[in-house]
Amino acid sequence: MAIYLPGTVDEEQIALDELTPREIVAELDKHVVGQNAAKRAVAIALRNRMRRQKLAPDLAEEVIPKNIIMIGPTGVGKTEIARRLAKLANSPFMKVEASKFTEVGYVGRDVESMIRDLVEIAIDMVREEKLEDVSDKAELNAEERLLDILLPPVSPPRSGDSASGGVVLEGSTGLTESASRTREKLRQQLREGKLDDRMVEIDVRERNFPSFEIISNQGVEEMDVNIKDMLPNIFGQRTKKRKMKVNEAFEYLIQEEEQRLIDMDQVTRTAIDRVQDSGIIFLDEIDKIAGRESGHGPDVSREGVQRDILPIVEGTTVNTRYGMVRTDHILFIAAGAFHVSKPSDLIPELQGRFPIRVELQSLTMDDFIRILTEPKSSLTKQYTALLETEGVKLEFTREALEEVARFAFRVNEGTENIGARRLHTIMERVLDEISFEAPEKKGEQIKIDADYVRHMLADIVKDQDLSRYIL
Repeated sequence: MAIYLPGTVDEEQIALDELTPREIVAELDKHVVGQNAAKRAVAIALRNRMRRQKLAPDLAEEVIPKNIIMIGPTGVGKTEIARRLAKLANSPFMKVEASKFTEVGYVGRDVESMIRDLVEIAIDMVREEKLEDVSDKAELNAEERLLDILLPPVSPPRSGDSASGGVVLEGSTGLTESASRTREKLRQQLREGKLDDRMVEIDVRERNFPSFEIISNQGVEEMDVNIKDMLPNIFGQRTKKRKMKVNEAFEYLIQEEEQRLIDMDQVTRTAIDRVQDSGIIFLDEIDKIAGRESGHGPDVSREGVQRDILPIVEGTTVNTRYGMVRTDHILFIAAGAFHVSKPSDLIPELQGRFPIRVELQSLTMDDFIRILTEPKSSLTKQYTALLETEGVKLEFTREALEEVARFAFRVNEGTENIGARRLHTIMERVLDEISFEAPEKKGEQIKIDADYVRHMLADIVKDQDLSRYIL
């Protein structure tokens, strides 16, 4: 029996052009509680993108996105708002921590790597969309190929064949019809899964190529030449015979047919256009690269990282293995707690590229109760659905949820404030025994009330030192 998490069943997609800022905020409300100022800011930014697409090309080129800085403590919904916005707009989205470019010994990729990674994400997105378009045809083609292996086509007898004494055999048409009927029977059995365990031999492509090293200060994925694509052309595409079950062979042949039917050049062009016109990059922990240098220590210069990020936010052309990508119209959403530093500590040039500032509020106890119940895939709905797979019916009373919210709020105040993430820790602790014993409680209905929550958490919350480690 399939059990769907609440809100995860496919719904009718709303046309993006028809979404007003108010409707965008309403869509975000289904997943994120509160933070209306941040939701309004991203809704306006998304609507401005739609408006820009309706302008004349010469004017549209001049309209740059209004980048946003979200200011607020961890766990209040900054990342989730940006992620849900990207999903709503079907935009390539990537989260990157700005602080990673200041790490000691960081010898990995440069700041431009965020654009290269975004292009890879976009290519995967577009490829998945194309796969859905060709999946039916790929399945039919794979089915025909598999039937050819199971029942090789009968070649018509040749004139002058010794078996026929120079005459075409009578009834050869009848043999073809017979083979056709047999083929259709096999097709039916294949579709019903009756042939799944039969072994067949198919040609598979060899993936191992001669090994060699490339010495470069960039990774292979950042080089202009795509080595992975060159290898088959240099060494030829070799195949080998391999035995496998019919169902495994069918899956392999479907994948092969999908690769044949998809035009990767078109996928690449579409992906690059999508990155340039609707890409979203979420720059987290931007406050960690703000502020003046202390003048000592081996860390990479924070101001230097800001100057590296500046041209990308400002608009430049980045070289990727799929071609040149312009960053002029990518939307950048930066976020940080700004406990120690403030947005004005960023270099003036970078500040100017983030004209919109929104402050996100710390979560109250009422917010915690709403987070537990209101979102489409709230924690209570998730745990209820998970335990329902074991045949256990879980029910939370209102008082129990209030108690969980109260504990979460108290622990956040007494230790480190990690926002809504504290609810995950506390819910896991509350349901620890039930989750462990669920397979033995099949068919039972369990009610979680305030007393049960207090019983599971009282000792830990009472001991401040213990709560720092466990909660």
